[in-house]
Amino acid sequence: MKTILVTGAAGYKGCVLVPKLLQAGYQVIAYDLMLFGSSGLPSNPNLTIIRGDIRDAKQYAKCVRGADAVIHMACISNDPSFELNAALSQTINYDCFEPLVRASQAAGVRRFIYVSSSSVYGVSDSPEVTEEHPLVPLTDYNKYKGLCEPILLRYQSAGFTTVIIRPATVCGYSPRMRFDLTVNILTNLAVTRGLITVFGGTQKRPNIHIEDVTDLYVKLLELPEQLIAGETFNAGYENHTVAELAQFVKCVVEQEFPEKAPIRIETTSSNDNRSYHVCSMKIAARLGFKPQRTIEDAVRDLCRAFRAGRFDDSLTEDNYINVKQIKKIGLQ
Repeated sequence: MKTILVTGAAGYKGCVLVPKLLQAGYQVIAYDLMLFGSSGLPSNPNLTIIRGDIRDAKQYAKCVRGADAVIHMACISNDPSFELNAALSQTINYDCFEPLVRASQAAGVRRFIYVSSSSVYGVSDSPEVTEEHPLVPLTDYNKYKGLCEPILLRYQSAGFTTVIIRPATVCGYSPRMRFDLTVNILTNLAVTRGLITVFGGTQKRPNIHIEDVTDLYVKLLELPEQLIAGETFNAGYENHTVAELAQFVKCVVEQEFPEKAPIRIETTSSNDNRSYHVCSMKIAARLGFKPQRTIEDAVRDLCRAFRAGRFDDSLTEDNYINVKQIKKIGLQ
């Protein structure tokens, strides 16, 4: 593998992943709509940045030529995307997926990594949600994420290795920051307001540090194909309730910013009942992948970024919230 095309490369995870790929010696094609700009990507002679729409089959087919692998992350991301035009989420998250996979295979791509989501499980009382658990979509986002999976597996072949990753909710610092993810939201509230608002609190939510999940994507390029071909893997680490996450955030922020203590926690009702306890034993046993960083590490990283002045108007700026930015731009 020498050349890697990454869709969604200028996004939250992409801006952490791309530098790791470059450091590992890969040529990288960053393919992204650039809704949030490309300032989070590094300047590097081995990086080609393309403003591209995955719905544009001709442009994508042209850009993927010469790539050895694709890491597909581009989508209308996270569950509040139901606030958008439903047709938009369908065209980006589902309708263009099979043409994209077909074009990749036709271009000679040998490995296709699809980043799905653990939110495809919806609500489950199971103490350990494994990869065999039924998918129970509650929103358009996790419905389309799940519907793409069997499409990809149909294309699995000796010359075209496919693998599906269902990551937990990602947390931690990125040059293209998001404050619409649970741990990141709670940390933002704690640092800027001194008050954490918890909606519900009893819902179980798995999380994984952004550095760990991007390490995994690099690792998937290096593993022998027989270990991953046609496989689906959960990729989580810590499973906690939202109320427990708030307590972690409170403790770390009070340590990092003692002048802000005591940070209060207020609990209110919520209509978001997504709750599941993801089991990541398969990926540990088969691939030897075990996350190295904790939720507290993610909160501490964010606190240090706040102290360094890396976030402007973190509570009000649309650029930190995917759905708000998409509405603002008027993406069609």
